[in-house]
Amino acid sequence: MVVENKATVTYVQLLKEDLAIFRLVPNDGVIPDYKAGQFITVGMHVPSEGKVIRRAYSIASHPENKKFIELVIRWVRKPLPGRLTTQLFNAKEGDEVTWIRPTGAALLINDKLPNGQKDERRIVCLGGGTGIAPFVSFAQHLHDTGDKREIVVLHGASYVDELSYKQLFTDLEIESLDKGRDKWNFRYRAAISRPQEWFNRSWSGQTGRVETFLRSKDGEPSPLEQLIGERVTPQNTTFYICGWQGTIDGCMDYLGAKGFVTERNKRQDGSFEVKYESYG
Repeated sequence: MVVENKATVTYVQLLKEDLAIFRLVPNDGVIPDYKAGQFITVGMHVPSEGKVIRRAYSIASHPENKKFIELVIRWVRKPLPGRLTTQLFNAKEGDEVTWIRPTGAALLINDKLPNGQKDERRIVCLGGGTGIAPFVSFAQHLHDTGDKREIVVLHGASYVDELSYKQLFTDLEIESLDKGRDKWNFRYRAAISRPQEWFNRSWSGQTGRVETFLRSKDGEPSPLEQLIGERVTPQNTTFYICGWQGTIDGCMDYLGAKGFVTERNKRQDGSFEVKYESYG
């Protein structure tokens, strides 16, 4: 039986008119146990519907944080305004929502190989838009648990103000440089898909969708491979992808050609190198 609980909105950070970070605290004060990469179902009463509308959102906070549950949410406006997101974007600190315990197994971090040995391959996360949320949780969880694997987070957005966790990821990379990659091995890069628009005029980084980090030209190393200093192979790298289905498909066009397979299509021996979650 699914148990629905109540929580209070304790923090709202409006990044732009249709993108915001929300923090929820259960009314009993207890943050449930969950794993990085899972999602939570949030509900609010929508007066026009006369009932509670629920939607699932990836959790951006990490399991070691027992103060709040954090979500990054886009307000759906087209083709019709989203019923729940419209209600959320009208919410104020102190308002109440319902929630159902975290769940989901598609994007859990893989720690063991099929033979039972520890999986020490590089972790590369590709998030499109709000698909970055589970990788915010990944990065903070792996940091707080002292994981020594190399971690690369790649984020794609249309505009620079949609790089919702740019400062957090930048700080984590600076810490990696300060401490040494033998202690904390983290890199972060972003791509902007509309560099020609005025609002993005100061952008000097990667352009295109997030999957362009995987694109090789004329046999040259891809931008990702240039960043890490070697070719990616199924033996040295695992990929986690979250975003629209087009983002998943775009990434797999490149990865499939290099011999990478998804967990959903794993080999007979149980091996795979790609996990993904789509939200459209």
